[in-house]
Amino acid sequence: SHRQRQGGRNGVKGESGASDDELASDVLSHYSSASESASVVDEATGGEPVDEQTAQEETEDKLKQCIDNLMDKSAKTRLAALDSLGGAFSSKLLYDFLIERRLTVSDCLERSLRKGGGEEQAAAATVCAQLCVQLGGGDEGEEGFKILRPVLSAIMIDGCASVSARQSCARALGMCCYVSAAEDGEDLVKSMSHLESVFTMSYPNREGTLPTPNAGAPGLHSAALHAWALLVTLCPASRLTVLHLPKLQACLESSDVNYRIAVGETIALLVELGRDIDREFEFEDSDTLCECLKGLATDGNKHRAKNDRRKQRTIFREVLHYIENEDFSEEKIRFGVEGIYIDSWMRRRVYDAFKEVLESGVRHHLQFNPLLRDIFGLGPPLILDSSVKSSKISRFEKHLFNSAAFKARTKLRNKVRDKRADVM
Repeated sequence: SHRQRQGGRNGVKGESGASDDELASDVLSHYSSASESASVVDEATGGEPVDEQTAQEETEDKLKQCIDNLMDKSAKTRLAALDSLGGAFSSKLLYDFLIERRLTVSDCLERSLRKGGGEEQAAAATVCAQLCVQLGGGDEGEEGFKILRPVLSAIMIDGCASVSARQSCARALGMCCYVSAAEDGEDLVKSMSHLESVFTMSYPNREGTLPTPNAGAPGLHSAALHAWALLVTLCPASRLTVLHLPKLQACLESSDVNYRIAVGETIALLVELGRDIDREFEFEDSDTLCECLKGLATDGNKHRAKNDRRKQRTIFREVLHYIENEDFSEEKIRFGVEGIYIDSWMRRRVYDAFKEVLESGVRHHLQFNPLLRDIFGLGPPLILDSSVKSSKISRFEKHLFNSAAFKARTKLRNKVRDKRADVM
């Protein structure tokens, strides 16, 4: 497909690019050097094969040390511990280990968010999102989200906080809420309105002029818009669609390429959700929108970097094709012997959100994490992760699938399932 020739998007390579195993080994080697005391990678064995039980115990000892280090007086030690935990959370399934320690970890993360500097806040927010994915959207995840949501929101909307911390909090708020927000919707509504308060700062004023962005603002606006778009997939979309489309259309003129792309993808998603509700869905002034999309899909502006132009043209061509005749160039993500199809803007937004939080670990989680397997309609794991004894995975799954909160959320997210999830 065209996307595979382009080498994929958001780092998802096509057939020819770097494999995720290579990326994963880079990530893990990075974490092994991040901090000696807190490394989650096995160096202790000197490369000798060890039995799984011993390896598991060593990993857990290192993780315990990381959690202790989150309370250290030294900011450098705390940051190294957050980095190591992030590496472990993205590359392993640690439900059993975390279920007994989740409140300690949540408390430490909350303290880093409230008291740490910008770099520590950004790292802690990422680990919050990974923790929610690890806990799998059952009652424990919901309990953790209730503790962390207020502080994630507070940093994100604080104009004096570091931009990278605000950006990381926006992303974490979207993911934690998607995975863990209760069905009653109060957390969902609050999170969405906080995210809106951030990205609507990019909207044009009454005269129709776009504001001049401060340094770092487009990255923050993109993160908030992407997180909001993820949560939109859980909502009845009609009101949201009509409300935001005209303003978002104006933001296609933004001076920042990545923000233009985030806006284009969100417009396509809103139109898709509108069409899902009403086959006859039309929005005002679609001719002007299509003209604008055509311009971006053929942009030859020499002032822009070549890679930016290419990336923009590819994505806006897809947005234009979808708006004009509902074409979507689907992509297949392979992991182990399985694959999922990304065949709609909604599935793309959900997959990209997990990819942002788990990085190269996303394929491992698609293979083994019951939460992602449920979201993408894959059923129970085909094979077990070597770090998870079969009795343990069934314990995790039984616990998860019997939880009323999880059932309610599954119902909410059902729209994103693919009837064609297949084994290769």
